[in-house]
Amino acid sequence: MNHTRTLYIPFDHLHRDYGIIRDAKKGSDVILFVESERMRTGRNWHPERLFFLISSARHFVKVLQDEGFTVEYLKAPTTKAGILEMQKRHPQSALHATRQSSFRLQTTLEELGAQFVENDFFLTPRALFEEWALRQKNYLMENFYREQRKRLDVLMENGKPVGGAWNFDKENRLPPPKEYRWPEYKGFDRDAIDESVAKELGITANRTWATTRAGALQQLKTFITKHFAQFGPYEDAMALDSWTLHHSVISPYINNGLLHPSEVLDAAVKAFASGKIPIESAEGFVRQVIGWREYINGMYWHLGADYREKNGLHAKRALLPLFTSSEKTEMNCVRSIVHDVEERAWVHHIPRLMVLSNLALITGTNPQQFLEWMRERFIDASEWVMVPNVIGMGVHADGGQMMTKPYAAGGAYISRMSQYCKSCIYDPKLRVGENACPFTTLYWDFLDRNKELFAKNHRMFQQVNGLKRLSDLPELRERAKEVLSGLDKGEI
Repeated sequence: MNHTRTLYIPFDHLHRDYGIIRDAKKGSDVILFVESERMRTGRNWHPERLFFLISSARHFVKVLQDEGFTVEYLKAPTTKAGILEMQKRHPQSALHATRQSSFRLQTTLEELGAQFVENDFFLTPRALFEEWALRQKNYLMENFYREQRKRLDVLMENGKPVGGAWNFDKENRLPPPKEYRWPEYKGFDRDAIDESVAKELGITANRTWATTRAGALQQLKTFITKHFAQFGPYEDAMALDSWTLHHSVISPYINNGLLHPSEVLDAAVKAFASGKIPIESAEGFVRQVIGWREYINGMYWHLGADYREKNGLHAKRALLPLFTSSEKTEMNCVRSIVHDVEERAWVHHIPRLMVLSNLALITGTNPQQFLEWMRERFIDASEWVMVPNVIGMGVHADGGQMMTKPYAAGGAYISRMSQYCKSCIYDPKLRVGENACPFTTLYWDFLDRNKELFAKNHRMFQQVNGLKRLSDLPELRERAKEVLSGLDKGEI
């Protein structure tokens, strides 16, 4: 058959109703997937991440084949090499694609002469976000979120926010409750495609992640029916006895296309309309979907390809050993969270921000090394997600372009919002001494090291001014040196 179009589908556009595949024609189109060797072996990717991405793509290929499409699934050294091979096989077939989700892949396809349709895997067109960004003096996500609520008419009534407030953050900051039974996470059965991919990767396929659209829809339904009502109050909590708490655990599926954000939003709004979901939970979740996710993607494109190289705090420390092995630390919070990442390539947003990123920030870890670790270790770590989240929010490497202040915190925050500290050898109340919490010590040391830089930041005045009240500042500086040395050796 003479195909006139080659439709390139990356592994994060796996939805039949969106992107270039939406208007595919069985007679004249050939659909191309490229599984590149660089993707599999070029970096220290988490096995669960590779398994999820590859198996999801192969399941999607079968869906398209069953529908009657001609599909080419090529293995090649690189994506570019795979596309060039395809062009040799079908020299009369023009390359078409959706605008890609990363600068690198978009540039590659442009160099190969691809023709594009707009990326509709988000709720906000890039041009619309750019219009918003160019009107701003600063990029406050809250301002963007409120415009999104109005534009999409979500949780609005007569032009005002339902419940009388735009957000309910204050109501959604409860620590994990005592003697609470979190719903069990059951996981997903495996089929022949899953087993084949696992065998190729040399791993055992566990039940953690769905690799089909049916599984992704099942997880969304589970969240809406069993977790949504309780999501809000505990969304910032960290528990020892549950890795999911009441989180939706659907970010991998939205990020690879198995779910579209509009489907997620519709399900949430419908559930809220039933009267069974408190506004605190509904608003908190909607903000993640139409606010934060859309904002991060918009900022990725607005800030440009060079943004990932920012290092405004001149952080030079090499990636700590504890990030690559949970056995390299005695800090219970870090050991537990890194172990969870090792097990299933996922923890929710608060362990990522307030423990892992916080530690990278206050230790002065090189932002690019930390960014690469996050990209490799998390199942949902798309390029567009991690670059702004790490460089802008996590380690404040952009000098405040995105966030007006760094998210630095001592052990008191972790103690308040988690169950880690009671069984830890370090005391979050202490900043000096052998059993002082490294977070508490390094928080004050971070402020001390950067006090001149933050002196003119009105949101940091109270914290920096607090240094004047520390009678043990000389001892703290010495303890900080000991802690940093111990972390470098994997002994703290």
